[in-house]
Amino acid sequence: MSERPALADAGTVIIIPTRYGSSRYPGKPLAPIMGPDGITKTLIGWSHDGALAVCEDAAVVVATDDKRITDEVDDFGGQWLMTPESCGNGTERVAACLDALPNAQLLVNFQGDALLTPPAFVTALVDHMNANPETQVATVAVRCSAETYRHLAEDAAQGRVGGTTVVVNNRSDALYFSKRILPYLPDGRMPDEDMPVLLHLGLYAYRRAALERYVALGPTMLEAVEGLEQLRFLVAGIPVSVVTLEEQGYPIVEVNNPSDVPLVEGILSARALP
Repeated sequence: MSERPALADAGTVIIIPTRYGSSRYPGKPLAPIMGPDGITKTLIGWSHDGALAVCEDAAVVVATDDKRITDEVDDFGGQWLMTPESCGNGTERVAACLDALPNAQLLVNFQGDALLTPPAFVTALVDHMNANPETQVATVAVRCSAETYRHLAEDAAQGRVGGTTVVVNNRSDALYFSKRILPYLPDGRMPDEDMPVLLHLGLYAYRRAALERYVALGPTMLEAVEGLEQLRFLVAGIPVSVVTLEEQGYPIVEVNNPSDVPLVEGILSARALP
């Protein structure tokens, strides 16, 4: 196995932006998640392992503003960068790492609460950026299975903020992202090939210049209302390319609420079965 490049030398860096003070789930990065072997790791530990499973020529680092998280990263042998408390979202936190990453031209935002993200999805995103050098920002979505759609619909029915959906144009650029289920499906209609529901995953790749412009733009009304940082790019007219992939035989549930933990543990167990 080849050694990963040092942070200061890496051209591609996978960054896990993480903060302790989630309003919906305080302390979420340190939440214990039990694996199929009965061993428990923190959420940030699981996410870090997922990032390490991606291409070996990329460096991996946790970006945070909290010593409790850096202590945990030290415990499992990862690398971290301290970023300002003033970062309003994960994209701003990734941008705050630019000075410490002078050679990074491609930066991947690997969300710390999306431990079920298949490493192959990250590889597909990086490959997409490398094949399309004009693309400034890209992200990933999956076509919802019936099970994933029911999970989203149940969250909505119970008043919980769950996953994010995206609709795209014929160039696969995002038209809009929302925490509502888009497009609207009539009662009893399930998503299918003709009317897919695309679940957006919190996985992004950016060019360095796109991050610099993002920070210079400042927050927008839509991102504040929806609570979705990527809408700042759309408001500014910066296309966000959406790489649409298929689910990997299991629902990709993020840990957004404490009630998601047993769901994720069950999926981890089922995924480990032969």
